[in-house]
Order: sequence, then structure tokens, then C-alpha cells
Amino acid sequence: MKQDAKVEAKPARTSSQADRLRAVAGRHNQRLKELRLAFRRAEPTVRGECAIEGVKLLEEALRSGQQLESVFFSESARPLAEKLLPQINACTETLILPNALFNSIVPSDAPQGVAALLKMPVSSVALLLDRANDGPLLVAAGLQDPGNLGTLLRSAEAFGAAGLFFTEGTVSPYNWKVLRASAGSIFRLPFLQISSVELIPMLRAKGVRLLATSSHRGTPLPQVSWKRPLAIFIGNEGAGLSRELMRDMDETIAIPQAAQVESLNAGVAASIVLYEAARRICNW
Repeated sequence: MKQDAKVEAKPARTSSQADRLRAVAGRHNQRLKELRLAFRRAEPTVRGECAIEGVKLLEEALRSGQQLESVFFSESARPLAEKLLPQINACTETLILPNALFNSIVPSDAPQGVAALLKMPVSSVALLLDRANDGPLLVAAGLQDPGNLGTLLRSAEAFGAAGLFFTEGTVSPYNWKVLRASAGSIFRLPFLQISSVELIPMLRAKGVRLLATSSHRGTPLPQVSWKRPLAIFIGNEGAGLSRELMRDMDETIAIPQAAQVESLNAGVAASIVLYEAARRICNW
């Protein structure tokens, strides 16, 4: 009798990573509207999400454990999507868009094919003040250039700052250029937007010394006492700190420099001051 041929069981078909990508072709999709608005307004959405763009920033968000809500890829970035999807939580919504639609939403001139909406942790004055003995607090008071604020964030993390306050007149930390220039440091540093009128009494109540930076006048940087808690105020690129804020300062720091140089770039000046603080506090 002829035996029945042995039938081998076929393995169950599993979904590929690419199956997670949901195609969206129309600009009226609600998540696309929220992404566009978050980029345009440079502030969190009603859901508390901010918008980021670019491969490096998305990788930094993932590395920092950020809560990604939605990730958007362009069709031409499909290979990138398949590479990144294993790192993205399976519960995160992942969308793929036609190139023209994606490029019309993101603000950069040379899109890299990936953007995201994410929720960053919300900080408070109390949280930041509790960290004031760990390192200097930074206060950006009227800093308007996104590149400078991004540099400030990056240097703050590199040199051990405890956290940052952004007061009136300062570019939004949710501005896409600020986020890009921070190179991911904004994901790992506590920060808060607050008015100086509210902030200064709170700093005073906690015994925080208030230091301002200046071009040529003040205590030379090597002679400054870095006894904590302290807050370093960085003013506007052109005008510096307002007269009202200067009257509130306990001390002004001067970075020694050639007399013919009017002033340093705000981001550079802040980085030098932060390095000196770290060198003296940590004995680098």
C-alpha cells in the first residue's frame, strides 16, 4: 500500500516591520494637522506633544527614552523606516506619507524623511530648585537666536548644569531649530518656561545667588566664587540683560577677552562660563 506523502507544516506567516507602517495620502489626517501646527507654532499641541524632525534627533529621542506618540516617514525614507522600526515601541503609531506631502509639512529645506510627535517630561520650579546644589541653574533671559539656545542646552548638559529656565523674550525651546541645535540634550535636561517676575522671588527664597554675564565689566571669570546654589543669567544677543534684571543680580561675571572685541556670541559666552564652573566645582 502506498503511504501518504508526509506533509510538512508551514510556519505561520509573521508580519514584517513594514506592515506597521500605515499609509496616509491626504493632508487632512488629524495627526498630520497636529504635526504641522506643532512645527508652525513652536509649542506643544493640546495633547502636550512637540514636533521633531531628522534622523539624529529621532535617534536621540529613542536613546533618551522619550515617549514617541507618532512617527512619520516619507515614502523615499522607507528603508530608513524599516531600519528604525525595531527600535520604536510597537504601540507607537507609524505613518508613511507621499514625499510631496511629507516635505510640505516639515520646516527644513532638506528633509531627511522622518519626523515625530512626542511628549517630553514636564518640569516644575520645585523640581529644578531641588537640583540647584547639583550644578548651576541657567536662565535664558531674552535669548532670541535658536542656534544660541540650542548651543546653550548642549553645553548645559556637557558641563553639568542642573537645569534651565526660559524667561520672556526667549525663543521657544520647542522651536525646531532649537531642538536640532541641542543635538538631543533637551531630552535629558529639565527645563521650564516662566516669567522673570515669578522666577526671581522663588530663587531668592531658596538662597540662590544670581549671576549675570557681561562683555568687559564685572568679576573676572577666574575670580568668581562658584559656591552653590547659583543661577547664571544669559541675556539677549545684542542688548544683554535688561536694566531691571541687572538690578536683581548679585554679581556680574566678565570673561577676559581682547579689548577690541565688543562681545562674544551668547552661546559661546555661556559655554565658557559653564566650563569654568564645572572645572572649579568638579576639579576638572
